[in-house]
Amino acid sequence: MTSRVDGPLKVSGRAKYGADHGFPGMVHGYVVVSTIGHGEVVAMDTTVAKSAPGVVGVYSPFDPLKLRTATSMLFGQTWVPLQDTEIVYYGQPIGLVVAETFEQARDAAALVKVTYQLRPSVTSLRGNLDLAEDAPPTREGTPSVVVELAPGVESIQDALAASQVVVEGTYSTAAQNHAAMEPHSAVAVWESGELTVYCGTQSAGMQAAELASGLDVDESAVRVLSPFVGGAFGSKTRVSVEAFLAAAAARVLNRPVKVALTREQVFTVTANRPETLQKVALGAAADGTLIALRHDSWSSTPRDRSYVEPTSHTMTPKAYAIPNLAISQMMVPLNIPPTSIMRAPGEGPGSFALESAIDELAVALRMDPIELRLHNNSTAPVGSDLLWSSKHLEECYRIGARRFGWANRSPEGREDGEWVVGMGTATAMYPAMRFPATVLISLRADETAVVSIGGADPGTGLRTVMSLAGAESLDIPADRIIPQLGDSALPPGGLSGGSTGTASVASAIMIAAAQVIDDLLALASSPGAPFAGKEVSYADGCVHGDGQVVSFGALLREIGRESITARGSSAPGEELTKHSFSCFGAQFVEVRVHKWTCETRVSRMLGVFDAGRIINEKTARSQIMGGMIWGVSAALHERLDIEPDGRPANGDLAGYLVPVNADIPDVDVHFVQYADTLHNPSGAKGLGEIGVVGMAAAVANAVYNATGIRVRHIPITIEDLLD
Repeated sequence: MTSRVDGPLKVSGRAKYGADHGFPGMVHGYVVVSTIGHGEVVAMDTTVAKSAPGVVGVYSPFDPLKLRTATSMLFGQTWVPLQDTEIVYYGQPIGLVVAETFEQARDAAALVKVTYQLRPSVTSLRGNLDLAEDAPPTREGTPSVVVELAPGVESIQDALAASQVVVEGTYSTAAQNHAAMEPHSAVAVWESGELTVYCGTQSAGMQAAELASGLDVDESAVRVLSPFVGGAFGSKTRVSVEAFLAAAAARVLNRPVKVALTREQVFTVTANRPETLQKVALGAAADGTLIALRHDSWSSTPRDRSYVEPTSHTMTPKAYAIPNLAISQMMVPLNIPPTSIMRAPGEGPGSFALESAIDELAVALRMDPIELRLHNNSTAPVGSDLLWSSKHLEECYRIGARRFGWANRSPEGREDGEWVVGMGTATAMYPAMRFPATVLISLRADETAVVSIGGADPGTGLRTVMSLAGAESLDIPADRIIPQLGDSALPPGGLSGGSTGTASVASAIMIAAAQVIDDLLALASSPGAPFAGKEVSYADGCVHGDGQVVSFGALLREIGRESITARGSSAPGEELTKHSFSCFGAQFVEVRVHKWTCETRVSRMLGVFDAGRIINEKTARSQIMGGMIWGVSAALHERLDIEPDGRPANGDLAGYLVPVNADIPDVDVHFVQYADTLHNPSGAKGLGEIGVVGMAAAVANAVYNATGIRVRHIPITIEDLLD
């Protein structure tokens, strides 16, 4: 197992994140945000602010920066600030104050006087279901309503009515904030008509293109540098307000501008996971064979309807073999901050409802929850004839049950002094995807190899994967690989999201390595070269031929070359027409609930995962552990509350709960390793998100096993378990 190659830089404080960059003459911007949840800005008096110490500029919808609605190749249109006076959520950016220091900008921002025309805010999902609209089709084109029925079955209601056992429940999940350790920031520098932005992003190339669109400049004039990212989880996939404002202000002022959001601003200025409401009905035969499944969902969405959490359309039509399925997805527009993708979007909250309902069905059938799941194990998504390229979920459950001691579980839990103890389980699934990626490899005369891509490493360990995949493909030690990423000037590397990084980049590395080796051999046998006219081969970082062995560095030095370079590209292709692709896992949780206080503690966790080839188990284990901890956080801690007037009630880390060390026990992770080369040449699938999937349901199922109380919402609180 290999430690992170960037670990020493990070722990020593030498890794430079976006806000760590500074330049001569740099000024600081502070974002002014609305203090109402809905209405219009009638006037902004900036007179006092403009005369405050150190202030060099104040911008508002009445004195705007030059920006336009931006377009993202993946996400469509992006809202940009200060272009109109409409307010649709509390904390919406409405101004920017720029001063010589951050403190001067912050203090001057407090002097801006805003006059509003107030309108009523609509913030409650449950209270406004009458406003629900059909969600738009998913990115894959799936409509909001999907019905698959067996021959001769007229409706999902008929299929449920024909079932011997039926369970129904309404489940809800709270809104959440990404709360990445590094708040969003951007440093913008213009020079000779070209812009360089230092920030944290999940795709330097996509960010550069989106910034260019919003600034109305050619994409070649924008460079984004993001070598280190302090966490993202989906919140840094798109250009955020601070980057647009920093870039536009720097262009006007002709000075470098840094804009860093405060922690409180991150909760409204960036994006959150939406709140969801889900209704699930399951019908089965007496032996546990599933007959029908209906899953209807509602997701909160901001007024611009820019994102819907697809809880019905992700895991539900894929996890189980079901002859009759009906799913629907609705959205409820509210005066809430932007919503966006967040670790395991759709699968995270969707699995809570589905896997809780499966557990309820197991109880109704008096059947072991694992046996019920495996009895209905799917071989393909419902309605598809494309079988899974590989699936070892049964092995995950068998190994997990043995390691966790599932055989000792009682259907009624057990007592341990003042605590009641329960076990729960749930299935995890996340699609195995990859994005197009291009890698540049340079073999250098100093015996090192540079592997470069414009992608990002938001803490996932992609740099380390690049070192290992490069070393394997070039047949040299990993410490001779120099990984470069986080620069839009490098070859495009897709998006560090959707658990796609390793599969996308490793596949491209293999292709680039094969090409650079071919080019090296051609060079080695060319006229005037050491192996001129001879047959040559490559192994162990050396060229072999005619009894001679010469390292690639020595060969380059001998012919006077500093390097030899080649590109390789990889993208999804024909395999998408032959198979379905997913990662799978089995989550196990033990909880302890105090008899008198109803305090709930997770005492043991185990996740067993089938995610293809694991290139570096150390960083892979870290990713899975992080996801599982996120699941516990969703189950017992996290909830972003919005007041009726639109104000976040707990929009900071003082009131927004996340787990601390005392909340998390030792976490056990196990991988069943089967390289899936039908998916991509490297055999790896993806790990970033599947760790969170199913964990909240496993916690809730364990709470039921311990207490006999079925809680159908998360987070689960003490009040939910009081008699």
